[in-house]
Amino acid sequence: MTNSWAVLEGTLICLVSCTSIALAQPACVTQNMAVPPGANTTDKAAPFFIDTTGLDFKTSPPTRDPLSANYPRATELPDGTLPPPGAEGNFIIGPTHNPAPETIAKEGVARGTTKSFTLSSKQSTIYNPGLIRDDVAGCTNSSIMTTVTAPDDKSHMVVTTSHPGIWSRTIDVYVPAQYVRGTEAPFIVVGDGGSNAYKDLATTLDNLIAQRRVPPMIAIQIGNGGQDAQGSQRGREYDAVSGAYAQFVEREVLPLVEANADVKLTKDPDGRATMGLSSSGVAALTMAWFYPDLYHRVLAFSPTMVNQQWPHDPSLRGGAWEYHSAWTGPAGPNLISKAGVLTPAEPPGVPLIAAAPVKPIRFWFFGGDQDLFYPNPTIPDGMHDWTLSNALTAKVLAEKGYHYQFLFVRNAKHVDRPTIAQTLPLALEWVWKGYPIPRPRKRRWTPNARSSRRRSSAWHPAGFSRSCRRAPAESGRWSGRAC
Repeated sequence: MTNSWAVLEGTLICLVSCTSIALAQPACVTQNMAVPPGANTTDKAAPFFIDTTGLDFKTSPPTRDPLSANYPRATELPDGTLPPPGAEGNFIIGPTHNPAPETIAKEGVARGTTKSFTLSSKQSTIYNPGLIRDDVAGCTNSSIMTTVTAPDDKSHMVVTTSHPGIWSRTIDVYVPAQYVRGTEAPFIVVGDGGSNAYKDLATTLDNLIAQRRVPPMIAIQIGNGGQDAQGSQRGREYDAVSGAYAQFVEREVLPLVEANADVKLTKDPDGRATMGLSSSGVAALTMAWFYPDLYHRVLAFSPTMVNQQWPHDPSLRGGAWEYHSAWTGPAGPNLISKAGVLTPAEPPGVPLIAAAPVKPIRFWFFGGDQDLFYPNPTIPDGMHDWTLSNALTAKVLAEKGYHYQFLFVRNAKHVDRPTIAQTLPLALEWVWKGYPIPRPRKRRWTPNARSSRRRSSAWHPAGFSRSCRRAPAESGRWSGRAC
């Protein structure tokens, strides 16, 4: 009986204490994907307007119509087909997305190797210390899903839960079988390294290199710094519209890649590409935008061309949204400071792409018809529609005369995995168009008493390893056994 009372007493105590703890824990707020509370959806002339024209809210996120007047005109392709090689401009694909054959390993195709190493904030100068945000365990982005924006500025998110911390990341380096030690190689820097979205990258490169559709390149997957969005290390790196991340890669990552993977990386910007998804997708563009002397080629899946930059930058209040469009807040005076006196001036140089001279950037990207739409309900700023932002980016690129290809994808969500499997080979080939691909040297024959047709062991194609033993077909593509 005594034990029974003890159990009952313990149960009652637990009911009181456990209930108190449960009540103290805030509910986990999930992504919104609808018009956030307090949004302006009626007055287009007023600040922070959100246009819902043509959006089908029966799905979550809402489905956008690619033929809407809000988006640039595009060529709609038959379902299951992709643009022809090298085509530029806007295209509509889908709704069916089957994986490209190049994403599947093929017998006889030489496979590259992958070497991995880790890097921590203690080894960094640019990102030391790191940034950590206090979120509820198991509740992604919890502290920013219940925050507020600054008074009278719906684009300025207030984050009070971030503080210094330590990050550690893995860097995976793919080296093609055709790489010749000691020679400089072209390469591609891949943000959000280790993502499942890149599971077919090595196999795809194996196949494309063997088919001579892309040059034998090094692929460098760099893991992000952790967490996501405003107040996180990942957001600090990727969503900032600045050259900081490009400098981090150039000064702190690439030297370690050369040392750990025993490779040499080209200094030629035409032989350097960037690639990413979501926020690392806009970071891929930002790297080339601020350092066109380092990178000319950009590939992005659902790039975050929206207002995610944090800390808030008063000089660029819309973050990456201002690559293609003006800040949606109230208009203010255009001023210049001369000898300490403020006087009227021309408008500042935004939107960035429209205001700047054309840069030597080649850009491939896609956005889904069900991409993100105001996932955080606390920031109704008119600058968090991913599909619209991608379409507006395509529009301004066309107006400026850039070499680009944009796919508006039906039946596709954010960083849509089936679409990546369908388009990755096309995207890589398109991005690397115009870059010289090593051709095999002419065969050199060594006289041999037994057979004058025996090939010298010294023969190998330029830029390929000595284990390569394939001969070119009349079509110009490789035939016979794969390298």
